[in-house]
Amino acid sequence: QSKGKKPLFVQLVLDNIWSLYEAVMKRDKEKIEKIVTSLGLKIGARESRHADPKVHLNAICSQWLPISDAVLSMVCNKLPSPLDITAERVEKLMCVGARTFDSLPPETQELKRAFMKCSSEGTAPVIVFVSKMFAVDAKALPHNKPR
Repeated sequence: QSKGKKPLFVQLVLDNIWSLYEAVMKRDKEKIEKIVTSLGLKIGARESRHADPKVHLNAICSQWLPISDAVLSMVCNKLPSPLDITAERVEKLMCVGARTFDSLPPETQELKRAFMKCSSEGTAPVIVFVSKMFAVDAKALPHNKPR
């Protein structure tokens, strides 16, 4: 009856993570072996015999729930395709502040076609767009740190 009161996310996701964490921290070899075999993972002997249980936990989690795969699939599923961008949006992205697209140098204006084509050919220009920028104190930058 107490299981029925838990939210579905807790029952299906968090309980599994917590039981794995508890088994590794308490070094319950039988339970760890059961979890690893049921998930079809291959954990190296070096990680499983390590003195720090966090190393063992990290080895299991990095195979079971790899963050890189999750982030990449989320980006591919949620972000719009760069081929769907409109010409007006490209011009807005290329112009900074109050500048208009027509005031940009001709070489920069030619990049608009390459930006919209999104080609991976060897002759296509490489365009990098930074979508978020954070203000950082100049003293925190590596080249300003005292040696």
